[in-house]
Amino acid sequence: MLEILYEDNHIIAVNKKISDIVQQDKTGDPSLEEEVKAYIKKKYNKPGDVFLGVPHRIDRPVSGVVLFARTSKALTRLNKMFQEHDEEIQKTYWAIVGTLPPEDNGRLEHFMLRDGEKNKSYAYDKEKKGSKKAILEYKLIGHSQRYYLLEIKLLTGRHHQIRCQLAKIGCPIKGDLKYGFARSNEGGGISLHAREIAFRHPVSQEMITITATPPLHDTLWKEFYNNLKE
Repeated sequence: MLEILYEDNHIIAVNKKISDIVQQDKTGDPSLEEEVKAYIKKKYNKPGDVFLGVPHRIDRPVSGVVLFARTSKALTRLNKMFQEHDEEIQKTYWAIVGTLPPEDNGRLEHFMLRDGEKNKSYAYDKEKKGSKKAILEYKLIGHSQRYYLLEIKLLTGRHHQIRCQLAKIGCPIKGDLKYGFARSNEGGGISLHAREIAFRHPVSQEMITITATPPLHDTLWKEFYNNLKE
């Protein structure tokens, strides 16, 4: 069942579940894009093909806000915003890690290289040929007996950036075997959630903030979420 977070004539945002793929890939599994198209077609009784643009994606094992464009005008402007990572768009993530970071809040700057064959990225302290600068800011916002909840502001958009940079400082995300966490999560996802996206509307120009609840069927997410609400 789709969880619609925001909808108007130009854009639509949904809360992606772990294991959903945003766009169809070589697995051939049903995609979130197709699901949203079907929803629009049915709701508005649209004949023929429904236009839906995908200005950004989040990884399959990650949950949270995914924004789609319902018009080509919105898509063009959103593409530009996401590609340039300008101040008109801010992305906030929550991540659960098993190791306390060296500081309660900090700024991570690395040079990242992507290995397409392994579908993995590597972070370095010094610039390497072909690398791209990756910057994020994090702060500790909760902890349980064994785990820590970090809030992350992404300042650049690199492949697997949060997963890779947190692993680089010895704090791989819970369940993320690819980046060094010891055990997988039930259901195969990782404990990374696209919590919020704030941006200037591509057509009306007003500022919009869209927030997604983490997967509360997971007892650890539920514990952290309830503690924050209190």
